[in-house]
Amino acid sequence: MTKIASNLQIDSARLWDTIHETAKFGATPKGGVRRLTLGPEDKQVRDWFRARCEAAGLEVHVDALGSMFGLRKGRDMSKAPIGLGSHLDTQPTGGKYDGVLGTLAALEVVRTLNDAGIETETPICICNWTNEEGSRFAPAMMASAAYVGDFTTDDILSRKDAEGVTVAQALDSIGYRGATPVGTQKFSGFVELHIEQGPILEAENKTIGVVDSGQGVLWYDGKITGFESHAGSTPMPLRRDALATLSEIVLAMEAIARKHGPKAVGTVGEAVIANPSRNVIPGEIAFTVDCRSADAAIMDVLDKDLRAAIAEIASRRKVEVQFDLIWRKPPTHFDPKLVDAVENAAKMLGLSHRRITSGAGHDACNLNTVMPAAMVFVPCKDGISHNELEDATQADCAAGANVLMHTVLALAGVAS
Repeated sequence: MTKIASNLQIDSARLWDTIHETAKFGATPKGGVRRLTLGPEDKQVRDWFRARCEAAGLEVHVDALGSMFGLRKGRDMSKAPIGLGSHLDTQPTGGKYDGVLGTLAALEVVRTLNDAGIETETPICICNWTNEEGSRFAPAMMASAAYVGDFTTDDILSRKDAEGVTVAQALDSIGYRGATPVGTQKFSGFVELHIEQGPILEAENKTIGVVDSGQGVLWYDGKITGFESHAGSTPMPLRRDALATLSEIVLAMEAIARKHGPKAVGTVGEAVIANPSRNVIPGEIAFTVDCRSADAAIMDVLDKDLRAAIAEIASRRKVEVQFDLIWRKPPTHFDPKLVDAVENAAKMLGLSHRRITSGAGHDACNLNTVMPAAMVFVPCKDGISHNELEDATQADCAAGANVLMHTVLALAGVAS
């Protein structure tokens, strides 16, 4: 039994082919993928995924937020399954691997076990979580957050995109509002494979990142209200310039994050001037802020310092700044036994590896609050992600999938 398991390898070419086959759904001219959650391209990839899961003998069901679950039966169906998977939605200018690798590697694990005739003691369930990216609807990772009880299903269903379309309407438009209540599918643990989305593994020439923790996240929505006036006739000292105010806020946030570096990062990712005109001083701007740290105490300091800086800037510039925390995700510390299982799988396969902290948020980070969870990282070229240039090698993707499979086998057990 052990010998069969240790020699078992996924089909590298088959995994690679599925990655590039799904990249056609929402393909961009520069070689990336634009597959916004619950849009027409997302429906295409979901339909593809459902068909492939059913062809692999999985029992597929969809919950009320559109998350997809494919169950492979184990010998002991009284046990909650081991979950594995990720997401299939992308950023507006995303790549082929972010989320996709973990979801398709989960499918490949099932296909490999089927080909080898291996029955696990514990069932296995592969997952495609809805709206991990958060680019169309906020917050990111909303379906897994609802799964663990951070939000109600109705709250998430009522969230709107920039065009005013609700999650409920978007789900209905592509036919993926399932009948199963969120949280119905239980798990005994969850393992997620993902590209690193950072430069560390590549720089150190390591194949596998054994993820033991993840950064906490602070998301803010901001609005600056100054006063629109003529660009030519308003003296500089009398201006209440919303854009100049935002410029100071951006630099203040950068300085605050740098002060706590390398354990903190901060980003203004969106800024929209209301009624922009070349010869009008901007009077209103909406903006967003994303701050992260793996240290909860540093997150508290970031929040305090940023609010103090904004208050000082607003007062001095005689503008109003509304600054609302819309999402706080505490730092993640993954289950030590599952982290060890990932590390042991990497060792058994003879792959170079290191412990690593995830800079990005993932569904596994949410799930870790209610069940044992862990993650496997593989390198991505130049550490680039959320970009059409995102790239990874076939060998590294296969290595990560093999670690995922052997981690799952260690957790699920092979039926005798």
